[in-house]
Amino acid sequence: MAAGAPYRFESAAWRRGVTRLAGVDEAGRGPLAGPVVAAAVVLPPGARIAGVDDSKRVEPEERQRLFDIIQARAVGVGVGIVDHVTIDRINILQATRLAMSQALAALALEPELVLTDFVEVPGLRCPQRNLVEGDRRSASVAAASIIAKVTRDRIMEAADRDFPVYGFGRHKGYATPEHRDALERHGPCPLHRRTFAGIWSQLTLFSRIERQWIDADS
Repeated sequence: MAAGAPYRFESAAWRRGVTRLAGVDEAGRGPLAGPVVAAAVVLPPGARIAGVDDSKRVEPEERQRLFDIIQARAVGVGVGIVDHVTIDRINILQATRLAMSQALAALALEPELVLTDFVEVPGLRCPQRNLVEGDRRSASVAAASIIAKVTRDRIMEAADRDFPVYGFGRHKGYATPEHRDALERHGPCPLHRRTFAGIWSQLTLFSRIERQWIDADS
């Protein structure tokens, strides 16, 4: 297990009297289906949560445990969710920024400083630092990555119950061989991102299969 993300940026801010520092990160920029989810986390000054790290470096069971600890110990947690339809309409980068803005707006307090994992959030009224590999360099950003990842995983596990042939509960919508094979065999479902359709060979298949889903629901 990784040692955990450092608190260097947090400690420097706390020493300057900045107590409302929000770490922000997202989950779900790369998948072929489902939403992009962002989270904002404000840890109390001096807090240390052992094991908090980039969610990709934390085992699933440990992520669940840390999710509960972060929710209990943080002075603020906000979540933003932007669905696949909006992703297709405004593109994944803008959807990510929108989800991050929503997450910050959902906080019960207004941050004095925002740290992100190298994504600029437009329209903030406070300073922000967009850190390369922020989820490995800042514990606040790492905590946000865990909240976002666990939240999105739960959404995709629920989607697995509605569309079991795709295996969303296992790969969470990412382009794994299992997922690609399911797309070849069954075509896309309503949760797939239209603008990510280039990963399967026939774009026209999307419209044909989608009509079948619509007809089945009618």
